[in-house]
Amino acid sequence: MANRLEYATSPYLLQHKNNPVDWWQWGEAAFEEAVRRDSPVLLSVGYAACHWCHVMAHESFEDPEVADLMNTLFVNVKVDREERPDVDATYMAATQALTGQGGWPMTVFLTPKGVPFYAGTYYPPRPVGNTPSFRQLLTAVSNTWRQRRGEVEDAGRRISRALADQAVPRSAGAEPPNWDTLTSALQKLVSSEDPQHGGFGGAPKFPPSMVLEFLIRYAAAQPETSGGRASRDLAGRTLRAMARSGMYDQIAGGFARYSVDAAWVVPHFEKMLYDNAQLARVYLHWWRLTGEPVGARIALETCDWMLSALLTDEHGLASSLDADTPVEDEATGEVHGEEGRTYVWTPEDLFTHLGPEDGAWAAALMRVGRPGTFERGASTAQLAQDVWADPFAAARWQGIREKLRTVREARPQPGRDDKVVAAWNGLAIAALAETGALLERPDLVKAAERIASLVLRVHIHGSGVVPRLYRVSRHGAHGASVGVLEDYADLAEGLLALHCVTGEVRWLATAGNLLQVVMQQFIDEDGVHDTAKDSTDPALLQLRRPADPTDNAYPSGASAAAGALLSYAALTGSHRAREAADRCLAACGAVGGHAPQAFGWALAVAVARLDGPREVAVVGAEDDPLRAELHHAALAATTPGTVISIGLPDSPGVPLLAGRTLSPQGRARAFVCREFVCRLPASSVEELGHQLTVEP
Repeated sequence: MANRLEYATSPYLLQHKNNPVDWWQWGEAAFEEAVRRDSPVLLSVGYAACHWCHVMAHESFEDPEVADLMNTLFVNVKVDREERPDVDATYMAATQALTGQGGWPMTVFLTPKGVPFYAGTYYPPRPVGNTPSFRQLLTAVSNTWRQRRGEVEDAGRRISRALADQAVPRSAGAEPPNWDTLTSALQKLVSSEDPQHGGFGGAPKFPPSMVLEFLIRYAAAQPETSGGRASRDLAGRTLRAMARSGMYDQIAGGFARYSVDAAWVVPHFEKMLYDNAQLARVYLHWWRLTGEPVGARIALETCDWMLSALLTDEHGLASSLDADTPVEDEATGEVHGEEGRTYVWTPEDLFTHLGPEDGAWAAALMRVGRPGTFERGASTAQLAQDVWADPFAAARWQGIREKLRTVREARPQPGRDDKVVAAWNGLAIAALAETGALLERPDLVKAAERIASLVLRVHIHGSGVVPRLYRVSRHGAHGASVGVLEDYADLAEGLLALHCVTGEVRWLATAGNLLQVVMQQFIDEDGVHDTAKDSTDPALLQLRRPADPTDNAYPSGASAAAGALLSYAALTGSHRAREAADRCLAACGAVGGHAPQAFGWALAVAVARLDGPREVAVVGAEDDPLRAELHHAALAATTPGTVISIGLPDSPGVPLLAGRTLSPQGRARAFVCREFVCRLPASSVEELGHQLTVEP
């Protein structure tokens, strides 16, 4: 019989709806039940693509005896960290404070008022070393709750004080990063590079998307300096290494979450929308800066993969593909998850499907051999050389890819978490719009517009010009979780990119409305917060209001807001938005120079801020080919953070076009400005290019 999770929006929660555990969703009702029963709350947090979450679910949550123990002793609450990042952040901070580490699945024990008093991550079904079994843990925590209540309450008070002490200090009076800070960050990154394999540090190695965007922008802003050249080369080494790695899907495109080794050979096979959206845009910007064809290819392949693998029937983008592939045990008939089963190859696979000649050639190119680079003698697919540089080899490889893609599609496929997250779709909108415009793929721009329309139609609630967001939707219906700062900011970022590409005023107007909420609800005298000030979640309010300026797998709410506010200020002349952007960047301040990998997006935004950013107004009749040429030249500009409006002179609702005029001959022209101080109009692509590559 299904538990309360059968009514959930999250596919991760729905995976647990038939557990014998009497799961509750996060909310007041669960804590009221805990008060009524005088029982602790067992909070279990995970996400759909998490391998060890599935392992613990199979070992413990599907076991009737374990479930009976949980149901008797606790009120059990299941949370999808992707749906409720505020809950995850709050109790992850508690877990790290209690144990010195964190991860998922996260297991936290709370008082009926939501105060944490004991925490950990994965617990096995049997004791392993110093780690107790999950059953032993349940019994010990329950006994402590019943017999030593005072100690439990003292522990809760201590962790509550620790969380309060960890609160982010006020940013009032702090300054955004300056060039000295950015140069220090670059030097730190140079010293931490893995000179052999690219990237930074050792295993596990994550794609440093936001840091790479910072390096590309720094190189664009300082092209003739030694720092600019070092920044460009540093980014290029990592981007090339990732493009040929086992972390990149050489057969169908798209990046896995991370590499388990330092050499980018074996990925953790889950594929996340947020990684691929960011990486598509980074590779595009690398190509725009350097002309490197690998950048254009990876940007296009990654965008195509997002649309082929993650597009929902409603034209949103799903969150992720699982790390595990469901495989049926031939002896027992049971289905279990096997990591990487869909993606890996043996030499025999290649010889069987490609024949001896192509099979041997592909095996050498893909580094598929004995004993293999993965489990069971199989190997991940890498590229031993840049096969795309040779037209004959590229054509041969493309034919082989298509054959192997067909073979792979016949294999069991990983599950898909098909919830649509507002923030991550915003990141994808920006990537699709820019890639489509710069690489002449109008279908990608149209896809970005459809995704934006879906998110605005389903996720926005309320009336008037102060829209509020739901964070997730599924099958065209929104869930109950409200948007956090990153949702407003990343969606605004995507809409502003879409405006720059299409010239549509509705995208600019809606982004402005979202950013009004950011300034009203998330920024105050105490700093920049991840949850709105009118949040009413009682369990979270008594601990701390989440406010973390550091980037994780995607930009922090503060750095995302800084970027969107800066672009909006440049497009509209809003001093309030510019000041709010500076306030968000101040949370990075000088710290970013010492810890650039934790502030990559804030540093990237800071480069754009120091450069202006440039504002380009392109005016002309829609049927004037010069207008399209000038627009494309503006989009191709490498100046960091450049914003663009295109349309007829004095188009309503587009401040950057106000007062602009056509040439005396009635032809299109472009105006390059910085903080709304403009140069003489450019009437040719060459003139516009010159104005965009010299200091205003």
